[in-house]
Amino acid sequence: MLLYNSKSRAKEEFIPLNDKEVRIYVCGPTVYDDAHLGHARSAVVFDLLKRVLLTQGFKVTFAKNFTDIDDKIINKMRESGESLEELTGRYIQRYKAQMRKLNILEDELEPKATENIPNIITFIEHLIEKGCAYAIDDGVYFEVAKDSKYFTLSHRKMEESEAQHRVESSKEKRGEGDFALWKFAKDDDLVSYESPWGRGRPGWHIECSAMIKAHLALSDKAYQIDIHGGGSDLLFPHHENEAAQSRCESGVELAKYWMHNGFVQIDGEKMSKSLGNSFFLKDALEHYSGEVIRYYLLSTHYRANFNFSTKDMLSAKKRLDKLYRLKKRIMPSKASSPNRAFQKALLEALSDDLNTSKALSLIDDLVSSANELLDKNPKDKALKREIAANIEFIDEIMGFGGSDAYEYFQFGIDKEKIKEIEELIAKRDEAKREKDYQNADAIRERLKEMGVALMDTPEGTKWEMISSEEL
Repeated sequence: MLLYNSKSRAKEEFIPLNDKEVRIYVCGPTVYDDAHLGHARSAVVFDLLKRVLLTQGFKVTFAKNFTDIDDKIINKMRESGESLEELTGRYIQRYKAQMRKLNILEDELEPKATENIPNIITFIEHLIEKGCAYAIDDGVYFEVAKDSKYFTLSHRKMEESEAQHRVESSKEKRGEGDFALWKFAKDDDLVSYESPWGRGRPGWHIECSAMIKAHLALSDKAYQIDIHGGGSDLLFPHHENEAAQSRCESGVELAKYWMHNGFVQIDGEKMSKSLGNSFFLKDALEHYSGEVIRYYLLSTHYRANFNFSTKDMLSAKKRLDKLYRLKKRIMPSKASSPNRAFQKALLEALSDDLNTSKALSLIDDLVSSANELLDKNPKDKALKREIAANIEFIDEIMGFGGSDAYEYFQFGIDKEKIKEIEELIAKRDEAKREKDYQNADAIRERLKEMGVALMDTPEGTKWEMISSEEL
């Protein structure tokens, strides 16, 4: 398997630290607001990576953190009057519910900053002992000059990075790029914790390093974990600072491979709350199913910037619709074994640095060829079972195609209309049980006039709105 390593700026063969075990850490959201499309893209990209590794037979331990203490969180607490636990708990639950709609696999670990304060304090103590951190008037800082390999991850120069660096304004800092490990509490702070240096709370960068060491790190290797991932906006300063403090604290590299997904753009501009173009995931989910959004987000290679547009979303939906029409066509066939050539080709495409463009093209070709074969042999049960198995494999590795085909096409239909349709279907089912076939046929015709197609299956009556392609 080949993965693009942001540190080397090249594709590298993926060789795990332990034979068939992979440890992955991905930076999760700061939970002061709802998830946006940037969060969704990162989640989908690294979920795909996890699925590919699992399909290849690796045991994967996947950690995604929640930053649940931060200036933005404290400001939101002041606005809402909620406690820290109420506010962050609400947004964490919303985030996880939305991730389920995107078919994101459950994380093995979901550490929170507030639950790792002792680990963070111990980590900072080690840095101070090794002469890499110091305390001044407003907190404890990491001294960037102590790390000779600083900038080897992001490949920046200090003068290029000062404008982007999250630097505190204290004049007592030894270096312009030195960053806070522990921020001393102010009189009006709503949340703070005891530490050897005084009450306060952790800086942003230290959280991930401390949690990786506490929950994932391998102590007998040159690297603590296999893969560290996140959005490309985190490469500097966040990941550079993580790498530096971990190197200085432990004497080994934080991760063997660093992976970063591209920005999400809206109308050609980087998505940003400050620009007023931050598209919340919850808004997209009102208009499109989670599977459609997932498919759309995978339609662009993960390292490229992703430009959101309604037109492209609709195009992605039409491509996914074709897969579900094929699935509907073979219902209720049970899966046998997938086509080995297709299975191998799809896995090979994704094993080349998650080449989703090629993977989706292979799926399009499969759908087209399967329909051609069904046109010639509509009653070929073995063919239908193989197609069902191919779709199951697509769902396993790509994370879409696993829904009931009829329910997929019901997304977005008015709830009152669904209720009316299901009530008519129930009346038709009762008429059939009572052998009142005339009434049953009349109800079917009424449903057809409403644009509803029925299919009687061993699992019950399935229905969908008849699409323009099928009229």
